[in-house]
Amino acid sequence: QGPLVESGGASVQAGESLRLSCAASGFIGNRYFMGWFRQVPGKEREGVAAIDPDYGHTHYADSVKGRFTISKDNVDNTLNLQMNGLKPEDTAMYYCAALPGQVAAAHWAVFITRADYVGQGTQVTVSS
Repeated sequence: QGPLVESGGASVQAGESLRLSCAASGFIGNRYFMGWFRQVPGKEREGVAAIDPDYGHTHYADSVKGRFTISKDNVDNTLNLQMNGLKPEDTAMYYCAALPGQVAAAHWAVFITRADYVGQGTQVTVSS
């Protein structure tokens, strides 16, 4: 296993909720910018959400604002993504990603989709 291991993906109906988790190895600690991106076969990676290492500021794609919530448990070194009100267009492979330091807020999605460390992914399928 790599330094990031995702879990929680499943097949659900539209409107339901899922909680994704990412267990990070010890060296990926509080000084890492972390987040999630998703990818559908044949399409580019899409930054979904991310969280700053310093003050815990969060960033979200417009498509998930108000429905998804990212959080980090610094005790367990786990990154979570609570996904509510799921839609069929949320169907994708979801990846946890991390890179050291802070990134420019305006470009968070670019950085998270090109992160130094990426997990193996967990599939989310939403049926209508």
